Amino acid sequence: MSRPPADPTTPRFSVEHDSKPGNTVIAGFSSFGLAGLTAVDYLVDDLDLAETGHVRIDGLPSIAPFTKGTPRHPIRLYSAPDLDITLLVAEQFVPPAPGGLLADALLDWAAANGVSEIAVLAGVPVAHGPDAHRTFHVATEDYRAARLGDGADVPAMESGFLDGTNAGLLERGLDSSLGVGVFVTPVHAQAPDVDAAVRLVDTANAVYDLGVDAAPLEAFAEEIRRHYEDLAERIEEREPEGSYDRMYM
Repeated sequence: MSRPPADPTTPRFSVEHDSKPGNTVIAGFSSFGLAGLTAVDYLVDDLDLAETGHVRIDGLPSIAPFTKGTPRHPIRLYSAPDLDITLLVAEQFVPPAPGGLLADALLDWAAANGVSEIAVLAGVPVAHGPDAHRTFHVATEDYRAARLGDGADVPAMESGFLDGTNAGLLERGLDSSLGVGVFVTPVHAQAPDVDAAVRLVDTANAVYDLGVDAAPLEAFAEEIRRHYEDLAERIEEREPEGSYDRMYM
């Protein structure tokens, strides 16, 4: 069960959806570099998925993303009848402290709707050289056994720690039958870090055989660059300097 809010001012999250989700959920959250968010946004576009749900948020500053005058929910679910995967696109920035509550809401919803695994695409702002321009994984044992066996060239992240929503997902995954895998790649300050997003798309494609071509991502990212640059500025204004350096290789 999810942890109850400590007081009425604690942020609250709930998932609302119109159709049964796929067996796998692939998520991208709004964080430094926006690589994971850009990657899942591109997957939704390339796979031509339809919005099938959203996460309701109470107790955090609101954002209302919109395109051509039409608003949308800041955290959305996308699916297709012929695809056993649901994509979660989280444009709303959720600080690390309430990130565990978001993870609880997602995990309770996943357990109630037959989801067996959650994968997260994420960028981490760590010092790195050219050889580190690749994707690494942090995953529960059952997720590694199911998805990262022979043929999946995604090495383990050597050491460090995660916090916020990603940490909450992994922590619950350790003590449940839900497999959780977080795919991370180093990111730079620009938003979005297109090269990092391409690496994450390629990783998701290799692990889940999605049939997605990441080559057009550069053009796609250029179309949304201005929107996400503004989003990145808002994130940096709300978080103290250095607060994203929470994971080390």
